[in-house]
Amino acid sequence: MSVTIDITGLPHERISFCPSPLAELGAALHALAEPAHHARLHAWTTTTAAALKPELADRLHEADFMWRSTRSDILLPAHPRETLAEELDDLDRMDDEKYVGAALEISCSSRYTHGAPSPLVDERMRRRALDLAAARGPRQAAFVERMLADPPGTRAWVRRLLEDCDEAFFADTWRRVRVQLAADARHKTELMRRKGLAEAVADASSAMALEEDEQGSRIVVDKLVQGRTDAEGTGVTFLPTAFGWPHLFALHAPGCQPVVQYPVPTRDLGGGAPVEAVKLRLEAVAHPMRMRLCRSLARGAYTTSELADAYGITPPEVSRHLAVMKKAGLVTTQRRGRYVLHQLDVAVTARLGSDFLESVLR
Repeated sequence: MSVTIDITGLPHERISFCPSPLAELGAALHALAEPAHHARLHAWTTTTAAALKPELADRLHEADFMWRSTRSDILLPAHPRETLAEELDDLDRMDDEKYVGAALEISCSSRYTHGAPSPLVDERMRRRALDLAAARGPRQAAFVERMLADPPGTRAWVRRLLEDCDEAFFADTWRRVRVQLAADARHKTELMRRKGLAEAVADASSAMALEEDEQGSRIVVDKLVQGRTDAEGTGVTFLPTAFGWPHLFALHAPGCQPVVQYPVPTRDLGGGAPVEAVKLRLEAVAHPMRMRLCRSLARGAYTTSELADAYGITPPEVSRHLAVMKKAGLVTTQRRGRYVLHQLDVAVTARLGSDFLESVLR
């Protein structure tokens, strides 16, 4: 599964790497709302949360569905600006239908790839938005009701909330991280110029790749969701984030310029195993007999015959189980004379938990 961005015929001048204060504020708000996702940010999330005034903390809780379980598209600008105020001004220029549809992404998540009408104009989507908000609690239900009843007033409320976050903690945070993000964006831009887009995309995240064939060119984002969009006539924007890992967001709503928010750095922070590899490894260790075989293979190298004798099964059965584990990358094999010895790759197996968590949070 993956999100695919078709860039066939798109000039590289329309592909940009640039930091965004609004996107970084969204990532920071998510870290505050879900600190368990971001153990490496424990000091920042703990200190910042403790310093929040109760009134601001309450308002953040009221609107946190825009950044808690997913990331509202209004927080991932396709045209980043130098300051948060400029990006909020751009949001103010968005029409109500598009703004509300993007802000209330919970109302159309299952229809995201194909598009869905705004809850402001479609009664069915309106009811869906209210039902889903009600499941999040009475305060969020009341907020969604208010947004649907008074979009201009609620939009002004959201802007004030983000401005108050900027004053309370984000302005200082942005001053500290913007240099790192700008440097990373410049590095990716120079890498794209000198070595090509494939190098720049791979350098941004091991979970992204450029695929090219006779059918065209595509940026493929390895995620546990399926989506496709076309960047023709628009472009692609890559937003580096210091708060994002392990998440990798790909805005691919129909009619919108694709945006990818990638963590900086990535390779130093996690295993980065592809989703398909994680799936194969989970399936491999889920079988009761293979779990028992792992007990021996983790302690030393064994031949097929030794394992068959130890567990009371035939050598061909052992070979079939070993083949599954080798395909998943969990078992290494070495020849010693006329014997072939198998052993569990303990390092790969040890990463399985973190690789799985990164895959589902990506």
